[in-house]
Amino acid sequence: MDLVLEVADRHLLTPYVYPAGWPEGEPCRQLLSLFVITNLGALALYLLFGTLSYYFIFDHELKKHPQFLENQVSREIAYALRSLPWISVPTVALFFAEVRGYSKLYDNIEDSPYGWSGVFLSMLSFLFFTDMGIYWIHRGLHHKLFYKRFHKPHHLWKIATPFASHAFHPVDGFMQSLPYHVYPFLFPLHKVTYLGLYIFVNVWTISIHDGDYRVPRLLRHVINGSAHHTDHHLYFDYNYGQYFTLWDKIGGSYKSPTSFEGKGPHDYLRKLREK
Repeated sequence: MDLVLEVADRHLLTPYVYPAGWPEGEPCRQLLSLFVITNLGALALYLLFGTLSYYFIFDHELKKHPQFLENQVSREIAYALRSLPWISVPTVALFFAEVRGYSKLYDNIEDSPYGWSGVFLSMLSFLFFTDMGIYWIHRGLHHKLFYKRFHKPHHLWKIATPFASHAFHPVDGFMQSLPYHVYPFLFPLHKVTYLGLYIFVNVWTISIHDGDYRVPRLLRHVINGSAHHTDHHLYFDYNYGQYFTLWDKIGGSYKSPTSFEGKGPHDYLRKLREK
């Protein structure tokens, strides 16, 4: 995140926003800047990719499903916009620790002991590490001690749209993002790679709520896509994973998506039309 902060300071904050006597490295200024940047960035990612997905990928026929709520899209957006600033508070604290040099993020490829191969390996390990972390956190949020208070609001959307992707209770949203932020404190990761992965995970979160259930046949039971996550919203106790089905299979919570078996939401709508 210090790369983004550096660019913001150089081109906007130092020349146009902050007083000349307020140093760029001053902690309070960094915290304030990070809070603004994090909120604007999260809002931009959510609204941009959510809107593109909603208009160009999401099947609007799903809005005719009996479990699609009245005014659901506007409610999803309103809930997300209320939650994102609160989610950003602990997120900014972790970004601040990164900026102050407490993480294992590095600037140059030569700083990696394994060069370019280390960059590619770190991308894979990031995906597998965060998938594992999200699985257990997500499953824990379904425990009766936490579900009603923190996770149930996200399950209000049985037939989700891309805008449901970030419509979490703030505690729920931050907890499920925690593995992304913890990873660079445990393992070396290139700073640009981290920014790219951070964007990717937000886009992926939108994609598994987009109602497009198409997955290459060979990967249907490997990749946790929208079909899997739709069944999670509908049937509650299955498919907690983020990118892969590995941990659901290990944890005994994997369910083959009903849409792959001709019993999904689209099939339900088709049968309604045939009656």
